[in-house]
Parts: sequence; structure tokens; C-alpha cells
Amino acid sequence: MLDARESGIAVAYIVAAVFFILGLKRLSSPATARSGNRLAAVGMTIALAATLVDRQIISFWIIAAGMVVGAAIGIYFARTVQMTAMPQMVALFNGMGGGTAALVSVAEYLRLTSESGAQSVGAGEATSIVLGTAIGAISFTGSLIAFGKLQEILPGKPLQFPLQRVLNGLILLTIAGLGVAIAIGSGGTLALWLVFAAALLLGAMFVLPIGGGDMPVVISILNSLTGLAAALTGFVLHNQMLVVAGVLVGASGTLLTLLMSRAMNRSVANVLFGAFGATSASSSVEVSGVQRTVKQTTAEDTAIALAYARSVVIVPGYGLAVAEAQHTVRELATDLEKRGVDVKYAIHPVAGRMPGHMNVLLAEANVPYDQLLEMDQVNSQFPQTDVVLVVGANDVVNPAARDDPSSPIYGMPILDVDKARNVVVLKRSMGHGFAGIDNALFYNDNTRMLFGDARKSLVKIGEALKTA
Repeated sequence: MLDARESGIAVAYIVAAVFFILGLKRLSSPATARSGNRLAAVGMTIALAATLVDRQIISFWIIAAGMVVGAAIGIYFARTVQMTAMPQMVALFNGMGGGTAALVSVAEYLRLTSESGAQSVGAGEATSIVLGTAIGAISFTGSLIAFGKLQEILPGKPLQFPLQRVLNGLILLTIAGLGVAIAIGSGGTLALWLVFAAALLLGAMFVLPIGGGDMPVVISILNSLTGLAAALTGFVLHNQMLVVAGVLVGASGTLLTLLMSRAMNRSVANVLFGAFGATSASSSVEVSGVQRTVKQTTAEDTAIALAYARSVVIVPGYGLAVAEAQHTVRELATDLEKRGVDVKYAIHPVAGRMPGHMNVLLAEANVPYDQLLEMDQVNSQFPQTDVVLVVGANDVVNPAARDDPSSPIYGMPILDVDKARNVVVLKRSMGHGFAGIDNALFYNDNTRMLFGDARKSLVKIGEALKTA
């Protein structure tokens, strides 16, 4: 029978799990995301407190020191990292979780084998250790590569070389062979360290060939892998809370991966193994034998069009994040609303570089939640919209995805901004998006291009609006 202490820990874990589930549920909507985050934090606090009263804890001083160091690092990053850099930080923190799970699995195996030898470790426990080590290590280096691509330390384009997939397959077979040896008790600690090293290499090789445009899906996949590694570590440590938390993270990451892939009308396999190639950008395009060029506009003309519009839809993209223009676009929207203009924001599921990236940025700028419209909500409204202001978005508004069967993004659901009466695109240059293809929207008769830094262009539009 369980004593009072063990019963209390078990009940606390159940309560914490309920808080985690409620928190995840509320995180599904921008309107409730903040409270969901708080609920999850309460659950984690309960889980940590319950774990600390476990009599199996050997040294509270080591745990206290780790908590102080971790809290200091977390507070520093929370206060210094800009919201526009959150995708990079999510990738980095996710990698830390995977690396931790891998190292804990290795440490537990070393402890078990030092006490009674490799033969005494059961096959099930050894399998959990191998999987936790391999999956955690893959998530660690994969997340580091994703961080490098998002931070532009590494090129965003796919990095490929001959026989890359063959090499990946050989590494995977090596991990599997060593894992079987460890599971049957003939591998030993050296074999586990080799699994760890091979998995680190595989994680990097896994993400390098994937283009920057697919990073939102990659981050979701790596997040689910980290959750799975944590759950496996929970089995090894016989910690129910770690198992539950890991399964929740893994399941939610998997679901998000599938939803993101569906939003791009691509399979997960195509995202992982079918990287787009880059093409050169141009200020003109040939359609049906006719050379077409873009039509440029000015901040003053854009301000006039916005001032006399009845309805305006703003489409944010990664260019808005890079320019840190979320507050500026909110100020412009407020000025338009004072003139009686109906302003909405159209959010594509894969806009930006992580799931919910645009929602987070606009929430930081205190954009009302009821003005944020998902793709299915807003597409039917574009034909009645007077002006669409595209701020740094590209592939998610490319009509080729809907109209051109030869396009590599054909079939991807897009925001139908080309159906609006007028479209103004704020963009630094005619550079292509992550898919590496030209955007037919830029050459439409109802589209005008305003080149320059998004934030500076929005400031000029706002100043001109005051005199319009």
C-alpha cells in the first residue's frame, strides 16, 4: 500500500495533469491563450513541488542550484529577446528539452549498469533508454539547425549533397543495430554513447535539407519528438508526471504538425523530403506570351486609398516580423478606425516562422482578438474589401497556388487577396518567398507595390494619412 507521502504525490500529479490539459485547451485560441499559459504554469509548479517531496531525491542542493541557474537564464532571455525572435527561441528551448531527455536517459543507464551490470537492465527498460537517448539527441541537434536557419546563421535554402539520404539511412540503421545490442544486454555503455553521437549527427542531417519556409512544420515535429523523449525518460525514471507531460507534448505537437501540413496541402513526408528549389526573382513576368511588370505606388497614394476605403484587411507576414512593425501597423489601424474604416487582419496558418507567429506578434501590439480572422473566415470577404494591405507576406497570397497546376505550391490553401478591389503590397524588394518562386499577385492590375522597410513604409503612410 502507498503511504501518505506517496499518495499525496500521486494526487498532486493527477491535479497537475488536469491543469496541463486545461492549459493546452485554452492555448488553442488567442483570446484564452494567456490564461492557458498561466494554468499550465500552475500545473508545472504543482508537479515540481510534488517531485521535490519525493524521498528518492538525493541532493536538494544540486536541484536548487540548477533551478537558480535555469531561472536566471530564463529571466534574461524573457526580458531581452524580442517577440520577433520567438521562433528562434522556441526552437532553441525545444532543443534543450530534447538534449536533457537524452542525457538523463544516458545517466540513468550509467547508474543502473554501474550497480549491477548491463545484463541486469531489462529489455523494456533498455529499449526506453535507447529510444529516449536517440529521439532526444535528434531533437536537440535538429532544433539547433532550425535555430540557425531562423536566425540566418545558416542559409534558409535546403542544404543538400549527393547520397545524403543514403547516409541518413545508414546512420539510422547504425542506431537501430546498436539499440538492439543494448536491449539484449550485449551493448554496454560504449554502445549507448555511440547511439547518442549517431543520433546527434542524424538530427543535424535531418533538418539541413529542409528549406526555411518549412520551419513551422519542422518545429512542430521536433516539439513532438521532444515530448516523446521526455515520456520515455519518464518510463526510465518511473515518474508518472513526466510520462503524462511528455505524452501531452508529443500528441499536441503531432496534431499541430498534421494541421500545419494540411494548411499547406502537403504531406509531412513531402515537407521533410521534398524541399523547394530557389529561383531568381524579377520585376517582370511573362504571362501568355505577354511581358508584365509591376506597378509601384507611394506612401501618399496608399494613404489616400486607405482614407477613402470602407473596409481594409491587413495581411501580416514574416516581413512584418523582421521589420518589427506590429506596433506601427496597429497604430495605422487605429487611425483608420477613427475615420470609420472597418479594419480586420487576415491570418494564414503558416504565416511567419512558427505556428501562431502572427497571432503572438499582433497580440503583443494589443490588436483586438475579434479582428484576427483565420483564412476560412476571411476569404469570402475579400471580394467586398476595398483595400488589402499585404505587409511582408508572399507565398501565402500567391494566386499560383490556386490557379497554376505547374506551380510547386499548387493546391496550397492561400488568402484570396487578389479578389479584393485594390491590393497594396509592402515589400523590401522583388525577392521571392520561401518557396523560391515568383508571385503572380504582384503583377495583377489591381495590385500596387510599395518597396522599402515595412515599418518605415507604414510610418510614412500614417503620416500621410493625417493630412489626407
